Amino acid sequence: MGTAASVIEYRRASPDDAAALARLMSDPQVFAGLLQAPYPSVEVWRKHLEQQIEQNDGLHLLAIDNGEAIASGGMHGVGTRMRRRHVAGLGICVALDRQKQGVGSEMMRRLLEWSDNWAGYLRIELNVYTDNERAIALYRRFGFEMEGTHRAHALRDGVFVDTLSMARFHPNPPQVPRQTEQASR
Repeated sequence: MGTAASVIEYRRASPDDAAALARLMSDPQVFAGLLQAPYPSVEVWRKHLEQQIEQNDGLHLLAIDNGEAIASGGMHGVGTRMRRRHVAGLGICVALDRQKQGVGSEMMRRLLEWSDNWAGYLRIELNVYTDNERAIALYRRFGFEMEGTHRAHALRDGVFVDTLSMARFHPNPPQVPRQTEQASR
């Protein structure tokens, strides 16, 4: 747990962070909230992070405190199909002992600022387990709205569970500046 004097560093993930991400995602109380398989390997994370560099359509942030990854959040384009290029998917996790300390809110703020001001995604989508009340409340605070329920969407600890589909639209989509009367003369 961080001390009052520690400063959390937020930065882009790199392939060198594979071991830290594997540790974070291996915590049973972290991966229980994710749509990922337990026991991720360092090698799989390294390959995943290397692919993210090549894809260049997203941002994967880490929150680091005293050299330890305490949170991970990512936003990436959902595909290359022309009619879905305006859409990104979002995922986030925070170590259990660092929840309720503002880390998740800061990750969300930074990811959405990047999306709104630099990437220009119009729509951001996510799925969240229906029983993950803390995450649902976080997403709602940042403008995400419920769009539907996926029944038996994922297998978690031997039980099929439902997820909610949520989305957020850019609050102020970029516009082409209008010419003023004076500039058009």
